[in-house]
Amino acid sequence: MISQPASSDPVERLVSAAPVIPVVTVEDPATAVALAHALAAGGLTAVEITLRTPRALEAIAAVAREAPGVMVGAGTLLSEGQILEAREAGARFLVSPGSTPRLMEAAARVGLPYLPGCATVSEAMALLEFGFTHAKFFPAEASGGIAFLKGVAPVLRAMRFCPTGGIDAAKAREYLRLPNVACIGGSWLVPAEAVAASDWAVITALARQATALRG
Repeated sequence: MISQPASSDPVERLVSAAPVIPVVTVEDPATAVALAHALAAGGLTAVEITLRTPRALEAIAAVAREAPGVMVGAGTLLSEGQILEAREAGARFLVSPGSTPRLMEAAARVGLPYLPGCATVSEAMALLEFGFTHAKFFPAEASGGIAFLKGVAPVLRAMRFCPTGGIDAAKAREYLRLPNVACIGGSWLVPAEAVAASDWAVITALARQATALRG
């Protein structure tokens, strides 16, 4: 049992800041900074940078240093070591695709807002036992999507979700109508072609549309 679960207050502030948390995978720290500025210009000031590339930690550090108005988080965390590295890089929140006791213990010690991942009722129940009331539902579309969330709402009354995986702009609004959805994680806000062309106006426009989803 975790002795000191992550506080729900900073997590609540994170998931309430905007309807969508952009999920970003980048190869270059300078691109990450430009993306962060473009997303923030559209109203999305929390950005998850996934640890899927060799320079992801450098990208997190660059955003933390050069875009201080953006809350930069680290995603795809799979180990205690990655949690510690993310904190040292300047991450202000943590996200993992699943959850293990060791990961949850490490996140609790670090004290940053943490969204552990789950894809089943049993996993969500385990998170509640450990004191977590917010979770990443991943991969959302492949794990039942909206039907799953509707089905568990009457049972897991204390749990709120950030569905991520396979969600696009067309599906986002329907997810956000669910009472147990706090926000969405989405990569559609950073289309590869716009990033490759440094077309930041497109990114800002998509962020502005996402900001209005809960209007």
